[in-house]
Amino acid sequence: MKFKKSIFIGLLLGVLVFGAFYPSVNFKERESMILHAVMNFLDQAHFTPKKVDDNFSKTIFDNYLKYIDGGKRFLTKSDLKQLEQHKTQIDDQMNGRTFEFFELSLQLLDKGVEKAQNYYQEVIDTDFDFSKKEELEFDNDKKPYASSDDELKDYWRKVVKYEVLSRMHEKKTSLEEKKDDEEIEEMSAEDILSDAREGTKKMYDRWFENVKKLRRSDRFEAYLNAITHGYDPHSDYFNPKEKQDFDINMGGKLEGIGARLRAEGDYIKIVEIIPGGPAWKGKELEVNDLIHKVTQKGEEPMDITGMRIDDVIQNIRGKKGTIVILTVKKEDGEMADIEITRDIVNIEETFAKSLILDVPDLVDKVGYIKLPKFYSSFEKEDGNSCAVDVANEIEKLKAENVNGIILDLRFNGGGSLRDVVDMTGLFIESGPIVQVKPRERKPFVYSDKDPEVRYDGPLLVMVNNYSASASEILAAALQDYGRAVIVGSNSTFGKGTVQRFFDLDDAIRGGKEFKPLGQVKMTMQKFYRIDGGSTQLRGVTPDIILPDNYSFIETGEKEYDDAMEWTKINAIPDYDQKVFELDNLSELAANSKRRVMAHPDFKLISENASRLKQMREETSISLNQNAFASLMEARENEAEKFEALMEDDIEGLQVATLLLDQKKIDQDEATKEKHEDWVSGVKKDIYIEEALHILADMSK
Repeated sequence: MKFKKSIFIGLLLGVLVFGAFYPSVNFKERESMILHAVMNFLDQAHFTPKKVDDNFSKTIFDNYLKYIDGGKRFLTKSDLKQLEQHKTQIDDQMNGRTFEFFELSLQLLDKGVEKAQNYYQEVIDTDFDFSKKEELEFDNDKKPYASSDDELKDYWRKVVKYEVLSRMHEKKTSLEEKKDDEEIEEMSAEDILSDAREGTKKMYDRWFENVKKLRRSDRFEAYLNAITHGYDPHSDYFNPKEKQDFDINMGGKLEGIGARLRAEGDYIKIVEIIPGGPAWKGKELEVNDLIHKVTQKGEEPMDITGMRIDDVIQNIRGKKGTIVILTVKKEDGEMADIEITRDIVNIEETFAKSLILDVPDLVDKVGYIKLPKFYSSFEKEDGNSCAVDVANEIEKLKAENVNGIILDLRFNGGGSLRDVVDMTGLFIESGPIVQVKPRERKPFVYSDKDPEVRYDGPLLVMVNNYSASASEILAAALQDYGRAVIVGSNSTFGKGTVQRFFDLDDAIRGGKEFKPLGQVKMTMQKFYRIDGGSTQLRGVTPDIILPDNYSFIETGEKEYDDAMEWTKINAIPDYDQKVFELDNLSELAANSKRRVMAHPDFKLISENASRLKQMREETSISLNQNAFASLMEARENEAEKFEALMEDDIEGLQVATLLLDQKKIDQDEATKEKHEDWVSGVKKDIYIEEALHILADMSK
């Protein structure tokens, strides 16, 4: 850990030094300062620095167009022609810290949004010809830019017609299903059309309202990320608010009032009160309250009518101990001022949690640990650590004398590198966990140096296509050691890179009036398995593969245009564990395959995977009412076959909550309800059912 820290500090000091080479820089605009700082960091520290030339300029051009008009709803070919004059000039503008291309894009985009809104408003009230044979293409790569304003208007006609057609079909289907309900009034074809048109209008009015709330800074951040993503998909610019959100997501803690919000017209609606938080303790703020004003105690109230939700959130959050006053409208119409003292809020659903699973006559007392992400806020004295939390869950399960443990990392997108090393070490004596290679340097090894083994029994790790980064490090290490059976999709996500945050303020002297400038998250390293292979692009292939809905669809890192390549380095020569020996892996896999092939639900999942692949390949849809209805009915009939998947409890599966956890859960109804929903899902999960069968075979 000391070695890692010294490298980080050395690099940061290097950044401070190269920032000092520009003492005369005094940018007039904040954007120039941010671009300058971002480019310096990328050039000095990115794992694979790019040559900023015409080819890179073309990459930025393509990336940026996807961000600002990926659906080709605003710009025409004549707009594109104007922008293409800059296609090989963006690199020169970046080097000169100028923004001709960006400025032109804003002008054209503003005009395009205005035109699109006018076109939508024109066509929404027109008579659609639902007997006409025409199609709408949904694949943005196949769909060309409109060659003229007339063609763009016709595209909007098709888009709006599709939405109306979809709503009409949904309403007709709903009425047909409820035709025997005496309380449901019949609707004429004209009423159904009118209802569909009104629903479409509300949706697009709201959509254009949100599009028009996008600020210049939002577009500029898209431009910056078009640049950073030209290096790799995981290098990003973060404005100060986004960095705060990232830290909250990683640490599972925030300083605020403990409420989830959603935009509702011109106001912000309370949609959830987080149990244990300040708002929950105060009992005055309620779900469905509409916020009208936000006041920092001792200051003037701020009317938030029409304000963007992220700006409202920024004003509601604040340091522990400070007071915010919310002026809200209750459901009964009464206005109320609610004073809340901000505090630390734990986001419980982020954290590790466990259960005990039993299937009589098969296997009993199996510990099940769900880890949603590798969270960590170790820079704070009272910060969270998923490694510490998982260790605690293991101790609780051991106290219950479990006969095996399932660690569920499905949909776990990764997180803390430090924590994944510590967590992997819970299951082995000591030894290397992962190799990390910086730019143009030899790889160094992160090792578990603690000889204590927290759990020495049978271990199974569940993964899927969306298990990424730290999840892949743990799965790969335990697989290489032969310590656990890895079970899941045909491969994990395939993210084999390591990112670090750098504060852009450190790269620029002066300009206090423009700071904070934000931060850049940058790929600085690649990680490799202890056997030398990379998880980049290829991911981790489980020992036992189970079918899922994405078995025939490309998912993960390989979908990204600018993903880094797969590479291999030397294996670590000596690593071994003597905790638990997997000597029958091929037999376990063969037994599992036989069960899966005979399991009716897994058969259905394989069929559904083929259906989803076919639907994904059908990228256009008919706007002829009869053809549309036939297609929708065919798809609905096909889907009915799969609706019952994982709807029934698994026969014989018993799920128990640990007594220590139950006392805490019972203190609050909302927490209790969430826990019961989770337990209910576990009882229906056929992947967990198969994992229990595999553990039973391991015990034999």
